Amino acid sequence: MGKIIAVANQKGGVGKTTTTVNLAAALAYLKKRILIVDFDPQANATQGVGAYNIGVNKSSYDLLFSDIPAKDTVKQLSIPPLSIVPATIELAGADLEMSEYKVGKELILKNRLNEIRDDYDFILIDCPPSLGLLNTNAFTAADSVLIPVQCEYYALEGLTQLLSTIRLVQRLFNRKLVIEGVLLTMFNATTNLSLEVQQEVRRYFKESTYTTHIPRSVKLSEAPSRGQTIFEYDIKSAGAIAYASLAKEVIKDNE
Repeated sequence: MGKIIAVANQKGGVGKTTTTVNLAAALAYLKKRILIVDFDPQANATQGVGAYNIGVNKSSYDLLFSDIPAKDTVKQLSIPPLSIVPATIELAGADLEMSEYKVGKELILKNRLNEIRDDYDFILIDCPPSLGLLNTNAFTAADSVLIPVQCEYYALEGLTQLLSTIRLVQRLFNRKLVIEGVLLTMFNATTNLSLEVQQEVRRYFKESTYTTHIPRSVKLSEAPSRGQTIFEYDIKSAGAIAYASLAKEVIKDNE
């Protein structure tokens, strides 16, 4: 049975989508069967793996609200060698549509992914930078949550609310939900700020913080505009090396 990991932080600009697509690609190149579920109406993960280049017919909106088999919303890519349920702007209204359900609105994604989770080793859900029913669905469907934290001022700002949401979902819908890991992003070893944030995060999250940190990198910022992950764009870059290292940590943690 595949492991479902929600990649989440309601604070924008922390490297959430960058982490989703590049970790997914790294795992795929390490011969793991990978599915990305783009659950963000901005559809940056869909753009970041080049899925728009080959057309999007069905999306994560259809996964939630249509009667078609879940597998029919999946698009298979060859480069990188992974699958994705792409997102479209239709997803922006999903919270409102789900709020009209009297029962079971938190379980929609879980029930749909259960149809296909055996087909993959890892399913990564790219969550929107907000705390609504989309995130609740993602946390209810997931086995764990991976939290990217940028090495900037107020790095832990808002995390209290995210952790409260995780605890609420644990109590009401998914008692088995755990923290997969906390990932330091946009790390600059030459600044005292990054080093201080790293110490603060490691003190707060202790063993949950990954050994790997993701450097601040122009290459990581440029790759999505080409519809590529860092491994297609510049496999020798510091960003590619870091995400390859993270993938190995994730695999080791799940052996």
